Order: sequence, then C-alpha cells, then structure tokens
Amino acid sequence: MSKLKIRTKVAELGKGVRLSNVASRKYRDSDTATASQRAVADYKAYRYAKTLMLIVVALLCLVALGVDIGLGPYHIDFLDVYRAIFDRLGDWGGTMTTDEKVVWDLRMPRVLTALFAGMGLAMAGAAMQSMMKNPLADPYTTGISSGAALGATLAMTMGIFLIPGTFGTVVNAFVFALIPAGFIIAMSVYRKPSPAMIILSGISLMYIFNAIQSYLMLVADPNAASSVYAWTIGSLNQASWDNLPFIFCVSLLGGIALMYMARVLNTMNSGDAYSKSIGINVNRARIIVLVTISVVAAGIVSFTGIIGFIGLVGPHIARMFVGSDNKILIPAAGLMGAGLMLLADCVVQTVAETMPIGIITSIIGGPVFMLLILRQKREVW
Repeated sequence: MSKLKIRTKVAELGKGVRLSNVASRKYRDSDTATASQRAVADYKAYRYAKTLMLIVVALLCLVALGVDIGLGPYHIDFLDVYRAIFDRLGDWGGTMTTDEKVVWDLRMPRVLTALFAGMGLAMAGAAMQSMMKNPLADPYTTGISSGAALGATLAMTMGIFLIPGTFGTVVNAFVFALIPAGFIIAMSVYRKPSPAMIILSGISLMYIFNAIQSYLMLVADPNAASSVYAWTIGSLNQASWDNLPFIFCVSLLGGIALMYMARVLNTMNSGDAYSKSIGINVNRARIIVLVTISVVAAGIVSFTGIIGFIGLVGPHIARMFVGSDNKILIPAAGLMGAGLMLLADCVVQTVAETMPIGIITSIIGGPVFMLLILRQKREVW
C-alpha cells in the first residue's frame, strides 16, 4: 500500500508540473470546474507535456550532433564545434580555419546524413506500425531493403546500371526498392490491400530478391561480392554534400506527408470498419501511406545501405513517452531515430571510423528492442 501511495503522489505531482498555468488552476479547482472544463484542462496538460518532451529530445539531438562532430582522430571540443559552425555561417566567403575545415568539409556531411536518415526511417517506421497495427512492422516490411540490395548488387557485380554515371548504384537501389510498392499497388486492382496482404507480399518478394542476390554474389568477383556485403550492412562512409540534399528532401517531404495523414492513421487504428463508417477510403489511404513510406525508405537506403532497427526501435521508444497519437508520435519518432543514429555514429567514431554504422545500430537496437518487449505491460494499439 505504501508503494501505491507513493506512486500516486508522484503521478499527481508530475501532472501538476506538466500543466500550463490556466490548466493547472482548473485542475486544482476540480470541485467547482465542470466536466468539460476538466477535460479541456487535461487536454492542455497532455499537449503541454508532449510538446515539452519534443523540445527536450530536440535539444538532446543538438547535443549529440555537437559531440559526434567533435569525435575523431582530430578531436574538437564541444563548444569549439558550434563556434566553428557559427563562425563559418557568419563569414561564409572567408578563409576557413583548420577546425572549420574539419567540421564543414569532413564531418558535417556524415553527421547530417545520420541525423536525416535516422529521422526519415523512424517516421516511416511509426507510420508503418500504425497502418499495419503491428508492432514488428518497419519501413523494410514490404521488401524495400531486399529490392534495394538487389539493385545495388546488379550494379556492383554485373555492371548493369539503369542510369550510368556516379549515381548509377544509387539509382539502381532506389528504383528496385520501389518495386515491392509497385507490386502491391498493382495487386490492389484485383484485391483490397489489407495489412496481411502487404506483409505477405513483402515477405514473398524478399525471398525472391534474396535468392537472386545470393546467386549473383556467388558467381561474382570476390572483390565485388565484398563491396555488396559492405553495402548491405549500412554505412555512412560515402556521405557527402552532394548526397545530402536528396536525403534531406526525402525525409522532410515524407515527414510532412505522413504528418498530413496522421489523423487518418489514428482513425485506422480503430479498425477499417470504423474508418469506412466515417467516410474514409481506407484502401486509398493505405496505398498513399505505403507509397510515401516506400519513397522515404528507398531514398535513404539507396545512399546509406540497409541500416536496421532504427525504424523499428525509434517509434517504440517514442511511443513509451507520447502514446499512440500519430500527430505527436511521428515527429517524436523522427527525433528518437535521429538521436539513435547520432549515438550509434558516436560509437563508430570512438571504436573504428571505418566500421559500418549498421553493425552498431543492430548491436544497440537488438537488446533495446528485447528490453522494450519484456517491459511492455499494456497494449498501445
């Protein structure tokens, strides 16, 4: 009983701290407030707490970004990192110091790629889990990763490029990653795209793509096969200012589109029958969300390779703090994913600069995901 009383007092204290001034007065004046006023006060408290949480996570991401840029053979202090950033912004055409060259030319592209890639994958994962009503869904559920890997394998082992040039492998990976989404859209003409159909279609295509990729690696030159294997692990070693605008645009525009669909995703969580009863075209909404997720994941994977667990673990951690309301969950998941990627890159810079970041995300993500499963005591869907 004593533990229960303590937990109740802590909960009441936390609720009082989270309330805004107006909501707090209404909450404390519960004897005279009407039920509607208390409901409004609770809603304001809810929004205030979630907004505060988003701000805190965003600030932590900024801290992680500064720490990550400072790590490496040429160490730069945290404050010096941001000093170099702002000095360069204030005098863009001037001669760069050594710190500014290291920060802007060598490390900034890699760190920003990690930030935007983690943000995009996590937002796509949150939307996928809400759409599927499946906690194990992630952006790769539909076979996107296998399609991208097959496209990259064709380029690296067989020299088959859809568009020759510097971005030949990237274009191959991007186009082949969208094949599963196109296949599901084509199937939707003959059958409604239920979550089960989307998952099973993705699994079937994954096995087909993996089989073709395995054969190509088996008959390929050992050096080419080694390059394919390194690509499939996921790495930020090829990050550059030339690649960054595309990753940024894909993550930003995809996140905006998913935020626009947040109300529909919330409704779909209540079931297709309820969604249809209030006038939502569930099949069309599911296809739109699927295409958006596919484009975001394909655009990121084509540059970074397959980085696992970010799109799976990031939304789960965010859901523990903000609940299942997609209007808040999607941006919160994006910040969580960005933070996880920056943390993983910090580990890479500390252990070995050339290590693929996909190894670290799997090492961190696997135990964290298992811990979340074991600690989960209630349904959130």
